[in-house]
Amino acid sequence: MRKRFVVLISAVFVIALSGCGRNQTPVDAGYVSGNGATQLIALKDRAAPIELAGNTLTGTKLDIAKWRGSIVVVNLWASWCGPCRAEATALAIVHKQFLPEGVKFLGLNTRDGLSSALAFSKRFDTGYPSIQDSDGLLTLAFGNLGPAATPSTLILDKQGRVAARILGGVTEAELRSVLRAVIESSKK
Repeated sequence: MRKRFVVLISAVFVIALSGCGRNQTPVDAGYVSGNGATQLIALKDRAAPIELAGNTLTGTKLDIAKWRGSIVVVNLWASWCGPCRAEATALAIVHKQFLPEGVKFLGLNTRDGLSSALAFSKRFDTGYPSIQDSDGLLTLAFGNLGPAATPSTLILDKQGRVAARILGGVTEAELRSVLRAVIESSKK
């Protein structure tokens, strides 16, 4: 009887592990990440500016309204998210590359306790601030174009409107390409 129980438990564990997608760990089991779909929003179709403000992980107040006039990359992430860990270095590299052009980056931490968020932030030193959205209310500011998966990356134009959305983890090349497209559309 005990041997049958051990075999059953082992089978359940193997099935749970096989259900994990790319970049997922058993902790992520049951979690659905984005499919990598990228959506560019035409200038004429962009909605009202996003209002997004909160406390950074270090406790200072941040309001992106003060960043109007700059392109802003907002990345929704969580410490428990495997794809978020996988994309963190790419985000940090692209942030450094576009800093001289005045592009701002902001992390939007979702559903984490402060200690977990701080540990992630220390491990993956992206170089840009993150604000905490532990109850998910800040995510609602994006409306229909909001981050529908964790991770998601949204790029706001100089007026603070959503200009692009990437559902799922990003690569350096993909983020650079989409960011360049938004920068070019902002010159028109």
